[in-house]
Amino acid sequence: MTIKSYMQSVGTQAREASRVIAAAKTSLKNQALLAIADALNNDRANLLAANAVDMENGRNNGLDAALLDRLELNEERIDGMIEGLQQVAELPDPIGEVTDLQDRPSGIKLGKMRVPLGVVGIIYESRPNVTIDAASLCLKSGNATILRGGSEAIASNQAIAACISRGLQAVGLPENVVQVINTTDRAAVGELITMPDYVDVIVPRGGKGLIERISADARVPVIKHLDGNCHVYIDQDANLHKALAIAVNAKTHRYGVCNAMESLLVAESVADQLLPELAALYTEKGVELRGCEKTCAIIKEAKQATEQDWYEEYLAPVLAIKVVAGLDQAIEHINRFSSQHTESIVTENAASAARFMREVDSSSVMHNASTRFADGFEYGLGAEIGISTDKIHARGPVGLEGLTSQKWVVYGDGQIRQ
Repeated sequence: MTIKSYMQSVGTQAREASRVIAAAKTSLKNQALLAIADALNNDRANLLAANAVDMENGRNNGLDAALLDRLELNEERIDGMIEGLQQVAELPDPIGEVTDLQDRPSGIKLGKMRVPLGVVGIIYESRPNVTIDAASLCLKSGNATILRGGSEAIASNQAIAACISRGLQAVGLPENVVQVINTTDRAAVGELITMPDYVDVIVPRGGKGLIERISADARVPVIKHLDGNCHVYIDQDANLHKALAIAVNAKTHRYGVCNAMESLLVAESVADQLLPELAALYTEKGVELRGCEKTCAIIKEAKQATEQDWYEEYLAPVLAIKVVAGLDQAIEHINRFSSQHTESIVTENAASAARFMREVDSSSVMHNASTRFADGFEYGLGAEIGISTDKIHARGPVGLEGLTSQKWVVYGDGQIRQ
């Protein structure tokens, strides 16, 4: 079978399954999610063994530390996948919800009903837990999904796919509600993103190169973010104890994630006091510092930053630091250089915080909190399908509602148009 015929078969099966899952009752979808959770729990040994194969191959193929971190499964991450499934099962089902009801002068009643998108294609790299995140959210929101993970995670994803299949079978739903592509041939991606008859939306998760390619070549709508150049701005009115904790956590909690801080902005009125202490904390954790001229004058070990550093998503223990005059310059810098993912201000000045949150043009803006909270799980979505920095349809972490659309519904009692 050719890749083209294989993918068309997958698409046909997904379209058929989408009609079944769109009509499924909430109780049945929840039972499926919990059955998948049970299957994962009972198959831990196989999941870890499959992941060990991927990890060994990844090391042999020269994957860097950030990608290996994303690839790894352990008991804690399996627990996280199970908890995510359980949380999604507990979330309200958006499908069929009717809102904005209003009576029109003609006598009709008008509203909007939330409905599934149909078939969602997910293309992702490294993280095998995305297989569960995507499957759970698509299932609960009444969508069929086609999942194409990276070649580096093929063994892990196939092991997870087997658990998903068993969970769906256990409750009588078609296995094709969730399909995990079983080939590492890149031609499968090219087919998936050019099948508008079978696929309604594509969600790419991975490196900038992957997402740029998908966005350029897709004939199907794409929900995406290209990179995560996230900022923390420490204001002149910041509580410095909070500032230290937030700045360290946002950068060092995990390096290889899109919501890690990559650029730190510090008001010049607090820079002399704050930056030496921050530098010591970063040095303890092995973070390389690159700074503007004022930063380098305060932190002697910092390297001179280039223009490119202000745009960079390092996904590594590297941080760009800029001393700014104040709030105006911080907002200007962020809106120029950020990827519109997540930005945070540390300040005790409510007016400054309100202005920052209003004027910074990113999908998540925060006040006195680490950028690491920009995550579907932390936002109470149970899991996320990805993070969108687009402004149309969905923005920020995409959970259940982001995987739905709305259609107009009209209730009448024999009215005719005059």
